[in-house]
Amino acid sequence: MSDIAALKIEKQTLIDKMLEMQQQFIAYEHEHGITGKDYWASTEGLLANYRQEYIDMANRVVDIAHEIVGSVR
Repeated sequence: MSDIAALKIEKQTLIDKMLEMQQQFIAYEHEHGITGKDYWASTEGLLANYRQEYIDMANRVVDIAHEIVGSVR
């Protein structure tokens, strides 16, 4: 498998995980409601690391996309 193919698989895996996280977030929000404090400062449950984990994955997706096409961020 080429490096590009491996990067594409990694990128798709991350995107799939991000979509799953979004669905979980929406379900949680509909069931429990979410305040700004919950979203920004929660230390337990689904939201404990949600924002940082999602941001890290999103940044990695962007980095991979640049690697695939040979551009610079």
